[in-house]
Amino acid sequence: MLSVSTVERHDEAVTPFWRQLGWKPAPADDPLVRTDETFVKYGYLPPPDLITYFKAEGVERVLVCGIQADTCCLAAGFMLFDAGLNPTLLKWLTVGSSLDRSAELGAKLWKHHFGANSVLNSADELRTIS
Repeated sequence: MLSVSTVERHDEAVTPFWRQLGWKPAPADDPLVRTDETFVKYGYLPPPDLITYFKAEGVERVLVCGIQADTCCLAAGFMLFDAGLNPTLLKWLTVGSSLDRSAELGAKLWKHHFGANSVLNSADELRTIS
């Protein structure tokens, strides 16, 4: 299975986290897992190069997991959906933001925006998707 990761970098000229929110992402983080490709993002959305990569690889469904199901992961879901891909949240591998660590809010938002089958709650459910 093709795997990618995104890492967030801070550039105030691109995304004004400090000016608007009074905080900023760490200057450099590395992915927690090894993946085939890593893409750098600035802000909530994945970089456009990620969509180009998925389309070049013939990807149709993207399994998403990570931190902040109701913000960063949801932003990725919107970008994937708008690009014509099928975003699917792997809830058991995802945490929510400080508002909802359980990721329940994020999962509800995913189902509302991307359809009832856009959230998988366990690895056993992977067999149900095509």
